[in-house]
Amino acid sequence: MTRIIATALAILASGAALASGADTTLDTDTRAAITEKLTAQGYEVRKIEVEDGIYEAYALKDGNRYEIYLDRDLDVVKSEMDD
Repeated sequence: MTRIIATALAILASGAALASGADTTLDTDTRAAITEKLTAQGYEVRKIEVEDGIYEAYALKDGNRYEIYLDRDLDVVKSEMDD
């Protein structure tokens, strides 16, 4: 339950940062940093996008597809297995 609340707060905080004019863009360095971070955790990154101020990485791990959401500081705020 605590983890769910923490995730919700992180997503809300990221949304508030976007609303306040914070820039969340996907440049080459950010793409490389996300890829490096997730690869170190065993993911094979396939695609990275920015939507609503959140980085969305689509990756494979252990034969499963995942959607991984990162805030502007590149901290994972949510991860879910894609069906």
